[in-house]
Amino acid sequence: MRLNRQPKTLKMAIAVACASVLLTACSMPKLSMPSFSLPRVHKLTVQQGNVLSQEMIDKLKPGMTRSQVAYIMGEPIFRNSFNESRWDYIYTIEVPGYFNEQVHVSLFFEQDLLAYFTGDFAPSSEQDGESTGATQVTAERGDAEPNTQTEDAG
Repeated sequence: MRLNRQPKTLKMAIAVACASVLLTACSMPKLSMPSFSLPRVHKLTVQQGNVLSQEMIDKLKPGMTRSQVAYIMGEPIFRNSFNESRWDYIYTIEVPGYFNEQVHVSLFFEQDLLAYFTGDFAPSSEQDGESTGATQVTAERGDAEPNTQTEDAG
């Protein structure tokens, strides 16, 4: 009979130990499980094309040669094979989760000289202390004394 009592007391001892551990766990201060998260994929900032700035646009002047324009702006990222007189500059930047930006400038040449350009940039209103408007127009015509009146005052 003694052999039968030992397994009962052993089972009883294990049951009491488990109950005491479970009961003491309930009375302990509130513990939280550490939060585990999966690592995220690193997303890169993507820049493509020619970097375009206002300073570069301000340096462009009508009548510049293609090589002078290429020195200032760099070689165009896209050349139209059907229209050799047009150079397109495109710059895109994508910062994942923050912003996407795309800037485009098209330069047009006539007889291998810069005629005009269109796009997301415009020349600054004041360059090298000169004012815009009629003063620049009359100075370009070669008048001895440029007219200092602006177009609005005229």
